[in-house]
Amino acid sequence: MFRRSLLKAAAAAPLLPALAAPAVAQNSRASTLRFVPQANLAALDPIWTTATVTNNHGYYVFDTLYGLNAAGQVKPQMAEGHEVEQEGKLWRIKLRPGLKFHDGEPVRAADCVASLKRWCARDPFGQLLVKVVDEWRVVDDRSFEIRLNRAFPLLSTALAKSDGSAPFIMPARLAATDPGKAVTEMVGSGPYRFLADQFNSGSSAAYEKFEGYVPRDEAPDYATGGKVAHFKRIEWQIITDPATAAAALMNGEIDWWERPLSDLQPMLAGNRDIIRRVTDKAGRTALARLNCLQEPFKDVRIRRAVLASVVQEDYMRATQGDDTSAWTETRSIWPKGTPYYADHADLMPGSVDKARAMLKEAGYGNQKVVIINPTDFPDIGPLGQVTADTLKRAGMNVELAETDWGTVIQRRNSREPVEKGGWSIFHTTGPSGFYGSPAMSPLIRGQGEAGWFGWWKSDRAEALTNEWLYAPDEAGQKKAAMELGRLGLEEVATVPLGQFTLRTAFRKDITGILDGTAPYPWGVRRG
Repeated sequence: MFRRSLLKAAAAAPLLPALAAPAVAQNSRASTLRFVPQANLAALDPIWTTATVTNNHGYYVFDTLYGLNAAGQVKPQMAEGHEVEQEGKLWRIKLRPGLKFHDGEPVRAADCVASLKRWCARDPFGQLLVKVVDEWRVVDDRSFEIRLNRAFPLLSTALAKSDGSAPFIMPARLAATDPGKAVTEMVGSGPYRFLADQFNSGSSAAYEKFEGYVPRDEAPDYATGGKVAHFKRIEWQIITDPATAAAALMNGEIDWWERPLSDLQPMLAGNRDIIRRVTDKAGRTALARLNCLQEPFKDVRIRRAVLASVVQEDYMRATQGDDTSAWTETRSIWPKGTPYYADHADLMPGSVDKARAMLKEAGYGNQKVVIINPTDFPDIGPLGQVTADTLKRAGMNVELAETDWGTVIQRRNSREPVEKGGWSIFHTTGPSGFYGSPAMSPLIRGQGEAGWFGWWKSDRAEALTNEWLYAPDEAGQKKAAMELGRLGLEEVATVPLGQFTLRTAFRKDITGILDGTAPYPWGVRRG
């Protein structure tokens, strides 16, 4: 309660002069959009990291061959179309004419092939695809072929993946970068150019309309259609203090705040100059990932003790407030509203006493548990604090290592023990719709060290994923997915912490903001 009162008082105070809009924005208000993203843009390569803020940045700079619309249908984007032959084992994709990169070079088929190869090395869906690829072949500058050793029913869906590392196309010279290393030069073919000389991580980023971009003729729909850039310039202002961001929005010093803190939503609702809207109706899922490579969480029994301790209401109230219409409990790795959701309350009793008894039975040896946790991310930071408190009460030796989100993103790559800079637990959130499919979601894949951070390994999970992918009918898919969801929770591949929706907030003179899982920049205009 003290925190909420303090936030409201601070938001009502005048904005500090040091955070006033840059002179460029003051002199060209009509042509500049001032945007506050959910978090600091600490990493620029949307293939190297699954950080949502980096994926959002990727939509400015890059484009994709295909996209998903609001109905979940695959639509061509950079692609003009495709042909499928040889009973689904040969795909020939043709680019639409006039595509250019920001450095003036034309987009060629060779760029697409190189980009897809790099994406397949990082992404779980791409890793499924590449297993059946016999050859990537450039036909000419506008066409390439994907030859498969067996039909892959969801190939176009894979190329239309929109979250958690979308298959963005970049120049072949950049796509040649080791997939394990981040690309730092941002050259794409999207509607906005990244202004590298105006980027200051932790402070600001800027984008300029790319005059060489040729939008599609269709109306925009989620990540598909005509991506028309109406603003000449978009400035990202990194304001990690929620009260300061709220004051800036109410004072008209910024135009759009991606994720207002739940405690400040009632105050924003009372301002006639501000519109609030839920743009992602499926919402987001909060989760914890445990490091399965290192002690103590190499032992599934100790992972299960953590799962047993979770009271999702505590997590949701800590991050999303007391408005229960904005969040729900979801004791499943498949989120509510997705096809394979099933409540597994028996695996999540929500009892610290039960967790304490399970730790004793497992022979927990007081190994240190290091929770890496961001202090500059209001939707995530409190999750780690709740986990730290809960596990301490359950009898675990816990260290809460609080830093900024950029450091968390970097450190979660480490596979070393905690004594050498590694980690035990991190928390994050992601689009619920994205986590609803065995092919899309990294949370349920048992790839071990080839998989997502946490590195859970399960040959059975991988077999079930393939059963789902190649099932002859929906009944077969559902059977495999339901077994996979139960297995993933039993072995604690991921700890679900609840599901919530967010209201973005913007000045009333901003129009054209689209629904979707990202704050897309196209279609947005003033007036």
